[in-house]
Amino acid sequence: MDRPSHLLLPALAALLVATGTGVVRAAGEASLFNAEGYRQAHYRSPTPAHAVGAETLDTEGLRQLLERLPQTVLVDVYRRQWLHDRFIPDEDHRNLPGSLWLANTGDGQLVGQWSGYFSFHLEQATGHQKDWPLVFYCRSDCWLGWNAVKRAQQLGYTQLYWYRDGIDAWEQAGLPLQPAEPAALP
Repeated sequence: MDRPSHLLLPALAALLVATGTGVVRAAGEASLFNAEGYRQAHYRSPTPAHAVGAETLDTEGLRQLLERLPQTVLVDVYRRQWLHDRFIPDEDHRNLPGSLWLANTGDGQLVGQWSGYFSFHLEQATGHQKDWPLVFYCRSDCWLGWNAVKRAQQLGYTQLYWYRDGIDAWEQAGLPLQPAEPAALP
């Protein structure tokens, strides 16, 4: 069936615009993650329901885990500004009682000292036992905990948990929080 040529040009233009928009959107989404699969931008945004290699916990699930396995290490990975070789307390931070705060270790790309900081403190907290239960968290809608779970798995840790809604859910349940300071760099 022959179509008038004056109708083909607008149809082709619409197709190119639609396809081009899809390419831009896909490229934009791809830049949210680095080549290793870590989220590297927009950390405070909706997270998936699960983290590969970890059991996802809600508040009741975390409470039950802590009753069943009291040796569980809680790892807060919320960010803290680092400037001139020290943490800068730009805001008060409170976390779950007994937590180890490994600030900035949930970032998509850990360089030099941060990678060592993460692995050193996990080794210390677990007594070098890769099957020690570890719970990673941040806040709700925060990818930092998801990244930290992935990173711990890459280091060989096997009993991993992700408290997906983190500090916000704990506080909303009326449970206590404690003032916190990040662990020192080794």
